Amino acid sequence: MNTLTTDYMKMPGHWVLASLGKKVLRPGGIGLTRKMLEHLNIRSMDQVIEFAPGLGITARMTLSRSPQSYIAIEQNEQAAQTVQSYLSGDNRSVIIGNVEHVPLPNRSATVIYGEAMLTMQAPVQKERIIQEAARLLKPGGRYGIHEMSLAPDKIDLTLRKQVCKDLAQAIRVNVAPLTALEWMQLLENNGFRVLSVHTAPMHLLHFGRLIQDEGWRGVAKMAGNLLKNRPAMRRVLQMRRQFVKHASQLQAISIVAEYAPEING
Repeated sequence: MNTLTTDYMKMPGHWVLASLGKKVLRPGGIGLTRKMLEHLNIRSMDQVIEFAPGLGITARMTLSRSPQSYIAIEQNEQAAQTVQSYLSGDNRSVIIGNVEHVPLPNRSATVIYGEAMLTMQAPVQKERIIQEAARLLKPGGRYGIHEMSLAPDKIDLTLRKQVCKDLAQAIRVNVAPLTALEWMQLLENNGFRVLSVHTAPMHLLHFGRLIQDEGWRGVAKMAGNLLKNRPAMRRVLQMRRQFVKHASQLQAISIVAEYAPEING
């Protein structure tokens, strides 16, 4: 159908993958998400806020740690409904809203995290989202991010522009990853002290990572859906070509930082 073709040619890459049955849509896969959660060290007394939970895979991992409270901030109503279906019991909720302006009071959380979100924002939006995390966190609270990153830290400017252009064309959304040093500086400039940094290859669509993230049954389901959907297959192959082409310049990064307002006086 023409509508299907049009939709798949224009649809953001992560929703193309989700429509095919892919559950883990984070650049560093489930392994880097686990690493982020390990260093966030969520415990029973923690008040957790998740920015843009998407399909809710990390939400379920967080809820298994039984935090005191969990609030998801999700702009996409369909994704919000998915996450809501995972929630049960007291002090678990989803707010449909913008993570730049969260309708919660100052110092509402001890842990905040967001994945595969800041990369797609312009510099001003990146700053606003991180500032919102700082507003919501109690001093000493932890903030985790899991994003795409450029390498090396002194990447050539022309090459940097080409990487971002190629990715934006393939993924159909704005893509503005930072180097590891720039991600750390952005956090530090907004009152955070970096506690841990971990990186992983940008292997989102590599077979080994697919098996690790989705399992054999999940990969088989995705393959079956791809074979029945040529427009989606073209998009997936286009994305994979760009990830392979720029493998030396792209990686996934997870940073956990502590909110320390005294850093900025």
